Amino acid sequence: MTRDNLTKYKLPDAPGVYMFLGSPSRGVSARRGKEILYIGKAASLRDRVRSYFSSDLSDARSPAVVGMIEKATSLSWQETGSVLEALILEANLIKKHQPLFNVEQKDNKSWNYLVITKEKFPRVLLIRGRELFSHSLKSESRKLKAIFGPYPHGGQLKEALKMIRRIFPYRDSKCIPCADQLNGKLLSNSHELDNKKCRPCFNRQIGLCPGVCSGEATKSEYARTVKHLKELLSGNFKGLKRKLAQEMKTAVAKEEFETAQELRRQIRALEHIRDVSLIKKEGRVSMGGPSTFFDATQNKSLRAIRPALSPERAGRIEAYDIAHTAGSDTVAVMTVVQNGEPEKSAYRKFKIRTAKNDDVAALSEAIERRLSHTEWSLPRVLVIDGGKAQLHATERILKSVGLAIPVVGVVKNEFHKPKNLIGNQKSIQTYGKDILLANAEAHRFAVTFHRARQRKGMIPR
Repeated sequence: MTRDNLTKYKLPDAPGVYMFLGSPSRGVSARRGKEILYIGKAASLRDRVRSYFSSDLSDARSPAVVGMIEKATSLSWQETGSVLEALILEANLIKKHQPLFNVEQKDNKSWNYLVITKEKFPRVLLIRGRELFSHSLKSESRKLKAIFGPYPHGGQLKEALKMIRRIFPYRDSKCIPCADQLNGKLLSNSHELDNKKCRPCFNRQIGLCPGVCSGEATKSEYARTVKHLKELLSGNFKGLKRKLAQEMKTAVAKEEFETAQELRRQIRALEHIRDVSLIKKEGRVSMGGPSTFFDATQNKSLRAIRPALSPERAGRIEAYDIAHTAGSDTVAVMTVVQNGEPEKSAYRKFKIRTAKNDDVAALSEAIERRLSHTEWSLPRVLVIDGGKAQLHATERILKSVGLAIPVVGVVKNEFHKPKNLIGNQKSIQTYGKDILLANAEAHRFAVTFHRARQRKGMIPR
C-alpha cells in the first residue's frame, strides 16, 4: 500500500481497531478473501493509520513495519465507543486470527493475559503467557474458568483494569474470603474468631473489592459481577449495558433501590468511560522502534552510532553488570532505560548468593532471579556487560523459560570502555544509543552498590 491508496478510505477520527490485509497465504485466517497481516488499535483511526505512511517510515521504523506495509493491499477497520473497547476488541481479534506480523512481533509466552479462576469466589488475575502456558497455575491449585487475551500493551491493560475495577469491583489474590478467615487460618486473635469478624482487604477499603473478604458479598451477588466482567472482556459492551438496564428495572420492581442505584452507576460509567490515560499511553506505531545505526565492521570504537532519525525513543532496555573484589562482596544490578531515559525507580540490586569469583555464574543467578518477578515488565532488549560467555549463558536461560528476548553484550577494552557490541544485530542497529546508556548506568550502579557493601563490612559490630 502507498499513501495514495489511503484516499479511498474515509477513516474516522475515533477510537477503534484497524487491520492491514494482503493476498491470502495457504492455511491462514482471512477476511473478505484476504489475509490479515496485522491488527492494531487506535485512539484515532485516521491519525494512527496515516502514521504508517509517513515519509520517514523506513528510517524511523523496523524492517517488519516496512515489510508489512509493502505486503498490504487493503485496509479494514471497526470503530468502537472508547479506547477501552478498542483494547479489548484488539486482544480478541488477535487471539482469533493470529496475524503474521502480530505473532512475529512478540512471543505469546511474554504477552499479558487475564484469567478468571474457577472457585466459589473467582479471582481476576493478570498473568504472563509463560506462566499460563507452563502450567504453573495448575501447580498452585488454580483452576481457570475463563482466559482473555493476549493483550500486546501491558501498560495500557493495567490502566484499563483500573477503570474496569471501579465499575465492577472484583476479588484478587490478596482478598481472602470471609469463610476462609473464619476457619481460623488467618484470624490472629480469638476475640475476632469468637465475634465472627472478618478482615477487609485493602481494596475493600477503597471500594475496589465487593466485600468477599468482609462477608458483605454473597456468592450469588459476586457471581453476577463475574458474569458482567466476562461480558465486558468478551467485547459485548452493548449487550452488557442492555443486561444491566434489565436488572435495574427488576431491582426497582422489587423495591431494591440500593441495588438499582448501583446498577445505574455502572451503566453510566460504561456510557462515559474516561480513558484519557489509555490515549496518553498510545504510541504512534506499535511495531518496532526508532532506527539508529551501528557498523561494527567499520568502527570498533562505537563512533558509528549516530543519533536516531526520529526524535521518538521507544521500548524498555534492561542492562546487567557484576561487581566484586577478588570474589568477595559479589553483587549484581539491573538498570532500565525507558523511551531513551534512565528509569531509576526500576533499578534493582542483587546480593549474589551462590557464585563467588565467577562473573558468568553471578550473572546467571541475577537473570534467573529477575525472571522470577513476573510483576516486572519484560524488556525489549536485554544488555549484559561481557563477551560471548555471558551472552550465551543469558540466551540459554531465556530459552529455558520460553522467552525470545534479544540479548546484546557490551565488550570493553583494557580501560573498561565500550569497544564493541555483540549479539542481536537488529537490536544493535535500532537501540545502539540506549544500549550504551543502559550499560553505563549499570556499571555506575554496580560499582556504587559494591563499594557500599564493602564499607558496611568494614564497620565493626
